Amino acid sequence: MPLRIYLVYRYPLVFQALKALMEGEGFTVMGHEIGAEAIRFAQKFQPDIVIVDYDMPATNGLESAQQILMVSPSTKIIVLSRHFEDFRVREALDLGIRGYVLKTKTADELMRSIAEVSHGRTYFSPEIAHVIAEVVLEPYGIRNPLRRATQLTDRERQVVTLIAEGNSTKEVAARLGISVKTADCHRTRIMDKLNLHQTANLVRYAIRQGFIEA
Repeated sequence: MPLRIYLVYRYPLVFQALKALMEGEGFTVMGHEIGAEAIRFAQKFQPDIVIVDYDMPATNGLESAQQILMVSPSTKIIVLSRHFEDFRVREALDLGIRGYVLKTKTADELMRSIAEVSHGRTYFSPEIAHVIAEVVLEPYGIRNPLRRATQLTDRERQVVTLIAEGNSTKEVAARLGISVKTADCHRTRIMDKLNLHQTANLVRYAIRQGFIEA
């Protein structure tokens, strides 16, 4: 029996392209561009997998996913998202999402996620592996070796945000009303705390933590 997939995606053109792609692989695909319709459909037809767009217009995809799981607990959810900040991925994990695929990936990765999830496994894009490791290790009191984040003070968060936005040390100092020397000390301490050595890595950290948007 073909795998029954329900697709929820906000943009009609992308929706049709994804639907055609999956049907070409032999899946039975239905769907809507509105999250509310997905909940009613899931309750009535109990699909095997629901693939939902994180960035829905009225409500985010995780809220729709949560409601789908309430009316169809056996349905497995895969989220398509442009977000890879830690807190967003953690929220998805807390809801019981089985797959989280970044929109920057190829169609092959989406197909791989469907294959894994349909066999009772999980699939997450490699870029968010550090979050998965952290969630697994935390209950055992083990520090995740993939996680570079260390608790920053409020001031250090401000400095990280300003640097990630492209401000120089002098500009950071002016924005915060501190001396250039103090701003430079903050920067050095932050890089040491996070075990980072380049500004580009600090920018990636800021995006991952949700300090700034990609």
